[in-house]
Order: sequence, then C-alpha cells, then structure tokens
Amino acid sequence: MKKIAYFLMTLVAAVTVFSSCSDDETYADQKKRERNAINRYISERGIKVLKESEFEANGCVTDTAKNEFVYLDDSNVYMQIIRKGCGKKIEKGETATVLCRYEEYNLLTDSLQSTNMIGYYISVVDKMNVQNTSGTFTASFEAGESLMYSLYRSTSVPSGWLVPFTYINVGRPEKEGDEIAKVRLIVPHTQGHQYATNGVYPCLYNITYERGR
Repeated sequence: MKKIAYFLMTLVAAVTVFSSCSDDETYADQKKRERNAINRYISERGIKVLKESEFEANGCVTDTAKNEFVYLDDSNVYMQIIRKGCGKKIEKGETATVLCRYEEYNLLTDSLQSTNMIGYYISVVDKMNVQNTSGTFTASFEAGESLMYSLYRSTSVPSGWLVPFTYINVGRPEKEGDEIAKVRLIVPHTQGHQYATNGVYPCLYNITYERGR
C-alpha cells in the first residue's frame, strides 16, 4: 500500500504540473490540445477509424489486423474489440460483478500511468459492480478491491469503461478455447476519471472483462 500511496502522490504532482502549465489556457485551448494528442496517436499508430454505421454493418466487430477502431458518437470514445469474449452479455435488469485487468496510458505525455497487469499490482484485480438498466450501464468499484479506487479515491467507474458492455460478452472461461473479453479504448477527459476530467487529458486503455462469481 505504501507503493500505491507513493504512486498517487506522484500522480497528483503530475496533474498539478498540468494545471500550472494551463493557467493561461482556456478550456477550449485544453480541449484542442487533447484533440491533437488523440489525432496524433491515431495517425502514428495507423489506426483506421470506422463510423458506427460501418461497425454495425460489420456485425459490431473490429478487424485488429487492419487496426480498426470504431468512433462512437454519443461518448466520443474510440473502441477496438480485440476479443468479444465468452459467455453472454450483461442483460437488461441484471447486476453483475466484473473483474478487470487494465493498462492506462496518458496520451498527452505518452506514458504508462497505471496498471494492474505487471509487478507489485498484479495481485490486484479491479472489481466492479455493473448494472444494466434498460440498456444503460452504471458501475462502481469495490473499495479495497480496486487499484483504480486506491489511486483516484473514488468508486466511480470512468464512463468510457462502460461503453464496451453494449457489444461484448462477459463470462468466465469454462472450456478450452474460451477467452474473456478484451478491448482497447481511447477515452477523452469527459468520459474519464476525475483526474483526467480536471486535467483535460485523454487516456488509452487496454482492458479485459471477466464475470465474477
């Protein structure tokens, strides 16, 4: 936990630097900087951006060999479905426990910001409770069982993390060949956690979703 606390202090310091550098910037300037960072990432990585209509016509899948992402108009999130996942979707009226492993990159600094996939944090699997209310997903992290909670001191799940639930299955591997869902997301500050929102910066996420018991 000392390592988590140190990481949090470092993160807060970084956000403070962003804020101080932005004293003379308007919100419009900050949004433009964020948009430039997203566009730069898309260009440098050779990403092919699909419209939602193209995505739906393709059966709501993205071709990873072509590095396809779909741009979702309502959220402004870019999503690549790497694996659709085994099991079934979280149904309307259902509440499910979902276990996540993730990598979080700050696209302004092009740096890994947090992850529970390597090192000390690999023992932490982020646990969240997800509810589907008539097709609208809400979720909260379980305090004490989430690195995201430990870092950002909030049980609120970034809205961008919930976008894939409309399209992926959330199950547990039961037989050979079963794989849990995995997505890659470019999340603008409006759909991110409170630090991203306050700092007006976008994050790239690699996330796996597995149904808890």
